[in-house]
Amino acid sequence: MTEPEPEIVVDSSNDTDSAYGEDVQSETTSLRSSITNYHYENGRRYHAYHSGAYWGPNDEQAMDHLDIGHHLYTLLLRGRLFLAPITENPQRVLDVGTGTGIWALDFADQYPMAQVIGTDLSPIQPNLVPPNVQFEVDDCCDEWLYTPNSFDFIHVRGLYGCVADWDRFYKQALKHLKPGGYIEQVEQSVVPKSDDGTTKGTIFEKWGEVSLQAGDEFGKTLRICDEAKEKMIAAGFVDVVEHRFKCPIGPWPKDPHLKELGRYNRLQWEEGIEGWTMFLLTRILGWTKLEVDIYLAQVRAGLRDPKIHAYQEMTVVYGRKPPAKN
Repeated sequence: MTEPEPEIVVDSSNDTDSAYGEDVQSETTSLRSSITNYHYENGRRYHAYHSGAYWGPNDEQAMDHLDIGHHLYTLLLRGRLFLAPITENPQRVLDVGTGTGIWALDFADQYPMAQVIGTDLSPIQPNLVPPNVQFEVDDCCDEWLYTPNSFDFIHVRGLYGCVADWDRFYKQALKHLKPGGYIEQVEQSVVPKSDDGTTKGTIFEKWGEVSLQAGDEFGKTLRICDEAKEKMIAAGFVDVVEHRFKCPIGPWPKDPHLKELGRYNRLQWEEGIEGWTMFLLTRILGWTKLEVDIYLAQVRAGLRDPKIHAYQEMTVVYGRKPPAKN
């Protein structure tokens, strides 16, 4: 027989303490400041909440980079925000790792009757938002405190290198979706490839090797692009579908759509390579900042080499929570 938890004792001094209200205000101010008391390293700004849990900076340059990424993903999906066959009238939606909140805001605009919650380690989202959007500072690796079976749709994008235990993550997502609700995850591979072998022996080949090593040693894999489908199935999702795209790095393709994708993806790389690498290579692999700067100069040269026909694989994986059993 399980013994009940002991009763929580009330601090009776609070009933008569005239400063209690002031204490609450002071504590609230302290909590807010702890979230925005950002950490600075190698000239970049990083989140304060659960400091060190995520490799990416959250400064203005990083925010611009995230918004470029949103445009790239939307272009990749030819204007769509998602591919999952969700209900026509979603009521409650969760955007995990919302970043600047741009996807959540676009979704809320498209579905004004839906309540959209965006979570992130950094409070970098706008303060003025539509009434059907709210942003919360939260770590998706912690226990989820939402009501089980409460979301119609859970959206995940760009969480590579952010989650140590993906099996647990998918189990939590399954628990909090309504029966029949969908999860969708969009990720990009960190290993550039080429169909004609032009990446072989180049800085892009080194980039893939170094990136995977850094993620493995960090304890948060950068391989989830290739693992999401099987892990969703293992967690209990059904009707799991994977769409895999080749996204060029640079405007080298002949096809107009791929050429435009390549232009924006090269811009994403140019804006993002420092943020992608500085924390992982210095903190985790022990490189000096100078070594990282030299490495990034080589990557920038590769990005501008028209003879290298590199692309990344990007995946969209979605699955459905099984209907409730009678």
